[in-house]
Amino acid sequence: MKKVVLVVDDEASVTEYLKLDLEEHNPNIKVICQNTGYEALKEIMEGSVDLLLTDIAMPDMDGYELYSRAKDYDKNLTIIMMTGFGYDPGHAVVKSRGDGLRDVVFKPFDIQKLSDLIQKRIRGE
Repeated sequence: MKKVVLVVDDEASVTEYLKLDLEEHNPNIKVICQNTGYEALKEIMEGSVDLLLTDIAMPDMDGYELYSRAKDYDKNLTIIMMTGFGYDPGHAVVKSRGDGLRDVVFKPFDIQKLSDLIQKRIRGE
């Protein structure tokens, strides 16, 4: 059975690009996309998400809020944050790391490295 990766970014072009590339590089995953934190939380609450890949800067909630709410709902959910900013003005990464976040990737990223990281985390490494 395929593992489900939820990709969240407020830019639909980013989520669609990631869906195509990640599924091409990882035949054992199914990528679903959402463009708001609230839509992402709804997906997570439905219980079918194995890994969350989320942007930090979104208009409805920042990455830390989504990280925190997702972890409140499912403390075992694997989460990777992505950002296009070297500087995190809201310190979402710092707060999330303090709460256990392991992985942050910076845009633009190497799709193969991201795919490898997702595979590693899905395997529980």
